[in-house]
Amino acid sequence: MGSSSSRPVREQWEQQEHDRAAQAAREEAARLAWEAEMNAQRAREAQAAMEADRLAREAEMNARRAREARAEAERIRREAEEARVAAERAAEARRREAQRREREIREEARRAAEAARQEALRQQQLAEEENRRAVEAQRAAEEAARAAAAAEARAALEEKAEVERQLREGIQPVVMPSAADFEDAKRRIGYRDGLYHFAVAGIAGSGKSSLINALRGLRNGDAGAAATGITETTLRVARFPDSDPKNPFVWYDIPGAGTLQVRDWQYFNEQGLYVFNALVVLIDNRFTMTDVAILRNARLFGIPCYIVRSKADVHVHNEMREMGYESDDEEQGAQSRATLEYAAREHFVSATRQNVRENLRSADLPEQRVYIVSNSTMLSATKRNVTTKMAKKIIDEFEFLRDMLGDAYKRK
Repeated sequence: MGSSSSRPVREQWEQQEHDRAAQAAREEAARLAWEAEMNAQRAREAQAAMEADRLAREAEMNARRAREARAEAERIRREAEEARVAAERAAEARRREAQRREREIREEARRAAEAARQEALRQQQLAEEENRRAVEAQRAAEEAARAAAAAEARAALEEKAEVERQLREGIQPVVMPSAADFEDAKRRIGYRDGLYHFAVAGIAGSGKSSLINALRGLRNGDAGAAATGITETTLRVARFPDSDPKNPFVWYDIPGAGTLQVRDWQYFNEQGLYVFNALVVLIDNRFTMTDVAILRNARLFGIPCYIVRSKADVHVHNEMREMGYESDDEEQGAQSRATLEYAAREHFVSATRQNVRENLRSADLPEQRVYIVSNSTMLSATKRNVTTKMAKKIIDEFEFLRDMLGDAYKRK
């Protein structure tokens, strides 16, 4: 019984607890609903603020774009105005330039007309002057013709007198070779275009063959060297190529003048010296009539001539003997001999140059240099093999090679 009466109280208590829990749940739900509403309200407010801010930024951007558009429109307006002003100025400048050019053209036309009038007047005056000069020239020509005829007559008489004088003195008159003579002479010496032909000429025994050997870099007696000797060994023109194939030179040993085979007055023409590119004239103590004839004829034909006195070492040694040098005298030291040799060389060179000047002057020939050489030093100079001892004996060897070969290369 007792347990039955207590169950309703417990149920009533449980119902009350259940009601209180339900009430608390409803309150909590109401609170949560309120909080959710508040959060939603805050969210709506935050979203509205963000949108308002975005709209404000867009409004600011649109305002800036509007300002830029107005500025661009203002710039375009100013540029258009400047272009209009520039166009007006350019048009005004063109108008003024056209007016100026028109004035210049009118002035140029006026000047041209005046110049043409002046030129016509000048040409008329020139024509009158030319006519006057033509008359004077005709008179002068007639007078000159009369004077030339008189001069020609005088020249003929003088030439006749000169020929007669030369015949009296034994000088053969110059005979100009014909074209056939030229061709025959070239054929005889083996003349070849593209080469430079040197002829070494002079009286017999002057050392022509030895000089040619030295100029070719050969010693007497070497293979291919020109024959040498005390007697005249060259009885006809001998042709020798240069020892260096790169040099376009040919050397000719001409028979010596004054021998039984070659008469003095025939020497130049008979040996065909007029076909050579250059002549080397070897002289002895004095000029001979043959030397003079060679130099005179070479001038007529425009052939360069080089006067050479060879065998200088022999002549210097002779000078030393005349000064008292004795090769067998052991008391004469090297220094004494060197001093004596220097003095003898200076005397020989000075005397030779003076002798050549006087001979040229007496032959009525222009002054030119004489090259004093010896064959031994010439050989060393040609081969570029000059020792210290040999250098002391050098006189004109290098100058002779420089001038002769330099002129050859220039003329070739």
